Amino acid sequence: MDSHPYGLSNKSQKKPLLLSVLAFVASFAVVYIFFFNRSSTTGVVTKATAVLKGEGSASGTVVFEQAYLSAPVRVTGKLKGLDANALRGFHIHQSGDLTNGCASTGGHYNPYSVNHGAPEDSERHVGDLGNIKTDEKGEANFSFEDRLLSLNGPLSILGRGVVLHTGTDDLGRGGNEDSLKTGNAGGRAACGVIGLA
Repeated sequence: MDSHPYGLSNKSQKKPLLLSVLAFVASFAVVYIFFFNRSSTTGVVTKATAVLKGEGSASGTVVFEQAYLSAPVRVTGKLKGLDANALRGFHIHQSGDLTNGCASTGGHYNPYSVNHGAPEDSERHVGDLGNIKTDEKGEANFSFEDRLLSLNGPLSILGRGVVLHTGTDDLGRGGNEDSLKTGNAGGRAACGVIGLA
């Protein structure tokens, strides 16, 4: 029979050691989780904004929010100065260059070189966001999520243009070549550059 010099049993001697090990493991887990969570959000862009202006009366603000790297982007906007009760094409364009107004933004942002489509289509430009609906005052308040957009990584939309068109986007279903490129959405009523918020 084992005996302890102070009359303690081996079971009593093992309890403090076990508690010390458990305390160390718990402390390590807390520190790991804290630093893991910090490192996973460090440098992640979670919010961007664009102020849209045009040659006419169309103007507004669009906010882009992405909670984490693989999250969808929530697009929220408030636009005014548009024609009443209309559907107007709304896209992310290739460039944030506004030196010649909205014409400088280039074509739709299309890094995969695919045909134009609707936001819910499996094949579409990254920049294809469909149509924005205006009310009887020519204003539009909208909010939706898009899983193809990102504020992070090599396909980030930061620094790119946002364009509101003068016509309705046919979502690639117009039956002609332009429909598969632009959705026949017409001219450019207003535009802005997506920047950090």
